[in-house]
Amino acid sequence: MISVILLGAGNVATHLYKAFSTAENVSVKQWYNRTRSSISSYANDVDITDSLEDLKEADIYIIAVSDDSIAEFSSALPFTNRFVVHTSGSVAMHDIDKKNQIGVFYPLQTFSKGADIDFSEVPICVEVYEKENLELLRTLARAVGCRPHKITTEQRQTLHLAAVFVNNFTNQLYRIGHEICETKNIEFEILHPLIEETAKKVQQMSPFMAQTGPAKRNDKKTIKRQLKLIEKEEHEIIYKLLTSSIKKTHNVSSYKTRTVKTN
Repeated sequence: MISVILLGAGNVATHLYKAFSTAENVSVKQWYNRTRSSISSYANDVDITDSLEDLKEADIYIIAVSDDSIAEFSSALPFTNRFVVHTSGSVAMHDIDKKNQIGVFYPLQTFSKGADIDFSEVPICVEVYEKENLELLRTLARAVGCRPHKITTEQRQTLHLAAVFVNNFTNQLYRIGHEICETKNIEFEILHPLIEETAKKVQQMSPFMAQTGPAKRNDKKTIKRQLKLIEKEEHEIIYKLLTSSIKKTHNVSSYKTRTVKTN
C-alpha cells in the first residue's frame, strides 16, 4: 500500500484524490490546503488539515499548487529527507527544496473540477533525482490505471509547450469560432462533429497528413472571401498567421491579402 499526502486543492489535486481514493493499493493518508474550507466537503472521507506542522508521515508528498508557488511551498515543509514531488509540466524538478528527496508526477491532461477523467487514458510523466524512487512513482501511476513515462525535465517542459499549442491555443480557436457563430445566430454545436472528427484523425495519422482546408489547397478566392467576412482585427491577424503557417508547412506559394487596418 502506497501512502500519499496531497498538498493543494486545485483541479489536479482534486482529480488525483478521486483517482487515488478508488485505487486498491493507494491510501490518501491526508489532504492539506491552506484554506481548509476548500476541502471541507471531503472531511468525512480523508483526514484534512490546514497546518503544515500537522502533516503525517507518508511514502509520497504530492505538491499540487500553482507553478509559481512550488519552490516557496516546498521550502516551507517542516521535514527533511522525505519523498516530495510536484505535478507541474513546466517547473523544473530542482525547484523543489533539496532538503527532501525530489521528483515529478505530471499527469498530462487538462483538468476541470466538474469533468470526469478516465485516468487509464492519462499519461503520467515521472522524473526522480534519487533512482530508488523511480519504481515507486511508476507503481503509483499504474495503480490508477495510467501508463508512466520516464522523461527528463527538458522533455517534460517541451511536452508542456506542445500541450499549450494543442490544448490551450486550440481551445482559444474554439472560442473564436464560437464568437463568430454567435454574430450570425448560428449554433456552435453544429461544429461539434467536425471538432470530434479532427481529434480522431490526428490519432490515426500525422497532423501534417491530416491537414485540409483553403490554405492547404491554396484556394485564394476562399481565403479572400473569408477575410472579408471577418469583423475583428484580432481574428484577421490570427487567420492570416495560421494561413501563412499552413502554406509554409505544405510549401504552398505565397498569397496577397488586404492590409490589416490600424488606428
